[in-house]
Amino acid sequence: MKSNNVKKIKKIAVLTSGGDAPGMNACIRAVVRTAIHEKLEIMGVYQGYQGLIDDNFFAMNSRSVSSIINLGGTILKSARSEEFKTKEGRKKAYDNIKKHNIDGLISIGGDGTFTGANVLSNEYDIPVVCIPGTIDNDLYGTDFTLGYDTANNTVIEAIDKIRDTAASHDRLFFIEVMGRDAGYIALNAGVAGGAEAILLPEKETPIEELTKLLEYAAEKNKTSTIVIVAEGEKNGGAYNVAKKVKEKFDFYDIKVSILGHLQRGGTPSSADRILATKLGYNAVQEIIKGSAQCTVGIRGSKVVTTPLSDAIHNTEFKLDADLMKIAKIMAM
Repeated sequence: MKSNNVKKIKKIAVLTSGGDAPGMNACIRAVVRTAIHEKLEIMGVYQGYQGLIDDNFFAMNSRSVSSIINLGGTILKSARSEEFKTKEGRKKAYDNIKKHNIDGLISIGGDGTFTGANVLSNEYDIPVVCIPGTIDNDLYGTDFTLGYDTANNTVIEAIDKIRDTAASHDRLFFIEVMGRDAGYIALNAGVAGGAEAILLPEKETPIEELTKLLEYAAEKNKTSTIVIVAEGEKNGGAYNVAKKVKEKFDFYDIKVSILGHLQRGGTPSSADRILATKLGYNAVQEIIKGSAQCTVGIRGSKVVTTPLSDAIHNTEFKLDADLMKIAKIMAM
C-alpha cells in the first residue's frame, strides 16, 4: 500500500529485531548499498525497536557493511522490547525518528517485528517495509525467509554426524529441532537426513504410531535409527517422547540431542545470501516508490510485496503433503 503522506524519500533507517537469522547481515549490506546507490542517506539502529526508543542511531556508509555478507547474526544487534509495546514507548521511538529526519524504516525480522512495524506505521504514518528474517520459515507472503536454508543445512550436518555415532553403537537418537509451531525445518531436514520418523506440529503422531515405525526398523536390523522431533510437536518434545518410547522398548539404547540455538548461527548459505541481497535491494526500491506497511518476499523466482496486515494475520501454513508421504516411504 502507499503512504497517506507520500513525500520524497531522502533518508531511511534499517534495524533488525527479534531472533537473529543467518542472512541478516547480507540483507543489511544490500539495504545500505542500495540506499547509497539511490542517493539516500542511511542510518542503522542498534538493538531493534528498543534502539529506536533509546536513540541508538548511527550513520552508515558503504564501508560500514564491508566483509559482513558471510557473517551470521546481525551487526545491528537485536533485542525484544516490552517498552515498544506501549504507546509511550512508541512515542519516544517516533520522536527519535523525527529528530533524525528519517523518512522511512526498513525492519528485518519475524512476526513480532512485523507487528511492531505495523502498529508504529499506523499510529504515525511512517513508511515501513519489512523483510522476513527467521529460521522458522513461518511468515506469510514469501516462499522462504532469511535463515531458513542455512538452518536446514545446519540440522542436516548435525544429523549426519549423529548418524555416525548412532550406527557405531546401535543407538536410537531423538533429535529436537527448532521451528516453533512450524515443521518446515523438521520435515525438510528429516527427509534430507534420512530420518526414520519425523514428528511435526502440524500432524499429531501418537506414541503408538511411532512405536510401530520403530518396531519395523528393529525388524529390519537397522544399525541406527534417527527420529526428528519438531519443538512444537504435540507429545511434549524430544525428552518426553524418548521417555515414552523407552517404556515400550527397554532394549533400545536411547539418546536425545537438542540442537537448540546452534541452528540460528553460522555462515549463511549461498541461497540465503542471494535471497537477502534481493530482498534488501527491493525493500529500498519500495520505500522510494512510496510503499508503506508492506513486506517483500520471494514467490517462485519473483520478488513480491504483501500488505503488512495480511502478512501478520495469515498464520496458517501447510507443509508439503507429498513430501510427508515420501518421508514415510524413504524410511523403509
